[in-house]
Amino acid sequence: MDRFSEKDWKLFRSKIAGWQEAYMDRLNEEYMEILSGEGAASEKFWKLEKRIKEDKKDCGVQCEKSRSNQLYIMLELLNEGAITMDDLKDFSDELKEMMKHFSNR
Repeated sequence: MDRFSEKDWKLFRSKIAGWQEAYMDRLNEEYMEILSGEGAASEKFWKLEKRIKEDKKDCGVQCEKSRSNQLYIMLELLNEGAITMDDLKDFSDELKEMMKHFSNR
């Protein structure tokens, strides 16, 4: 279940940095909204600090990339919203089916 084709592995390695960069860009936009929102500076600061603490645990921010964990990493990225099924269009049908079957989306 956790071993896919060499093509899928190479494709995953070539795409993950871009997926993470795009995810963090979206997070940064959300952080700016927090900072520019209503409320006291201290409230915004602590709200942002809590949010960053939670977000930095996401695979969309950082993860240890290994072939044996490829499926789990990709599922986590999908469930976090860091990627969509459209991002997987170039992957094998087997991997896409596995992702559909196990994802929360």
